[in-house]
Amino acid sequence: MINIKKFVKNAIIEDNGRGDLFFDVAPKGRFTARAIAKSDGVMAGVKYARVLARTEKFDCKFLKLDGDVIKKGDVLAILEGKASILLSSERTFLNMLQHASGIATMANKFAKLMEGSGVVLLDTRKTRPQLRDFEKYASRVGGAINHRLGLDDCLMLKDTHLRTIDNLEEFIKKARKRISWITKIEIECESLDQVKEAMNAGGDIIMCDNMTPSLIKEVVKFRNEKYPHILLEASGNISLETIGDYTKTGVDAISSGSIIHQATWLDFSMKFD
Repeated sequence: MINIKKFVKNAIIEDNGRGDLFFDVAPKGRFTARAIAKSDGVMAGVKYARVLARTEKFDCKFLKLDGDVIKKGDVLAILEGKASILLSSERTFLNMLQHASGIATMANKFAKLMEGSGVVLLDTRKTRPQLRDFEKYASRVGGAINHRLGLDDCLMLKDTHLRTIDNLEEFIKKARKRISWITKIEIECESLDQVKEAMNAGGDIIMCDNMTPSLIKEVVKFRNEKYPHILLEASGNISLETIGDYTKTGVDAISSGSIIHQATWLDFSMKFD
């Protein structure tokens, strides 16, 4: 909660600058406003918007909560407070809800296509700078599970890392002595030969990067026969149009950066009664 408070406070400062010029001439008394959906999707951002309301000291009753399906015309929240406070908070309040709801909506589209497959939907580290916690939270609301939040979560060896390593097996032995005992090592592979090397070297998770579904099936067959304890993740240019094919390959998880970086904000507005 401390991080959310800091995030919200910085967002307020960013928008208000040296102070809202409307503040000193704002009408007195308390006013009521409604946040209204102008597009369909999945609601998210409520957790952050509530902190904003408490910070800026206005009342806010949410009629739609994180994870709720929303339709155009739905009243999302009713706000009450001083005109100066409601108006100075309006854009930050809506930005949080629109941004988060856009990501949750996109994640939910992927999640629905994967229902019943037993495959886990993961997001990625392709987030906007300083917005990772916020965007990953929105992704979770939509039905995804967070992949790494940062470089300290899991030792992932991508193609760029592998180019610096001469002996993968020796490197992993060294890494095991340095990283936490419960920390996993994931290795990115683009071919079956790379997969075999990575599994033989002692990786915990294999990322099948930019592989076709047919090639991934070969990887799954090899894994099942030789290293059934190793987890398999499919990644790389997986879209809403192609994800169905990947869920049928036998992998344990599918990750997609487009859950976040291809999400489109939902359209919300605020109207005063």
